[in-house]
Amino acid sequence: MGDYASLIGDAILRQRTREAEHAARIEAELASRVKSEFISNMSHELRTPLNTMIGFSKILSEHETRRIADADIVEYSKLINEAAAHLLSVINDILDISKMQSGRFTLDAHEINVEEILEATYSANRNAAREASVSLDLEVSANLPPVRGDAIKLRQAFNNLVSNAIKFTLHGGAVKIEAVRLADGRACVIVRDTGVGMTAEEIALAATPFGQVDGKRTRWREGTGLGLPIARSLIELHGGQLRITSEKGKGTEIGVVLPAASTINIREARDAVLGSGAAI
Repeated sequence: MGDYASLIGDAILRQRTREAEHAARIEAELASRVKSEFISNMSHELRTPLNTMIGFSKILSEHETRRIADADIVEYSKLINEAAAHLLSVINDILDISKMQSGRFTLDAHEINVEEILEATYSANRNAAREASVSLDLEVSANLPPVRGDAIKLRQAFNNLVSNAIKFTLHGGAVKIEAVRLADGRACVIVRDTGVGMTAEEIALAATPFGQVDGKRTRWREGTGLGLPIARSLIELHGGQLRITSEKGKGTEIGVVLPAASTINIREARDAVLGSGAAI
């Protein structure tokens, strides 16, 4: 009887070992694929604006030998400026996610008005929405509480969410930003779109740094795959939460909940008296 139990135990152990090895192999293969796709896509994201800048600046440098119309000079200069801004944005995203992952990211926290941040986000994305033939609406509740945080970083987070929503919404679609005060006093911001939507597996991938739902070079939207992970990290640094609900082909809803400034102050005061390890 003892020998039989030992054999059963050994068989179970071997099966679990095989399952663990299989899971580890799949995880390693996925990590390798994501890394390879990221390197390929990042190379594309960096080279495209650089090629634009080099090409048009070379044309401008030949102005003395090849007369260029004033209108063309203005147009080429605009293209160089846009390419440089895009390149800077890509580099800043990489640096930001690197700082967050290493724990070296800091916030300049003050009491801030969420409505002002959302209005700035709306203004910054209005032209992009118009060019994409996507309607963009903003609706803010009158009793929205102030929050404590870094206005620049919160604006970056919401800008990433709204620009992503516009990017993945087809022509004629809609993106709406809503902000309300929850019953417990927290501020809730919802970014809702009628875009392409995602499956549960795609949501998990999109929320992973450098992960992209469509990582192929033929994907229909450009990007580094850092917008959503950066937004989530910034929200969590503010003591908030970010939740994603999506359905393939029907759109995506991203809810952000931020603690009210008064809640943060109470917590800080209690930590000062009881110590940072105190339960709240």
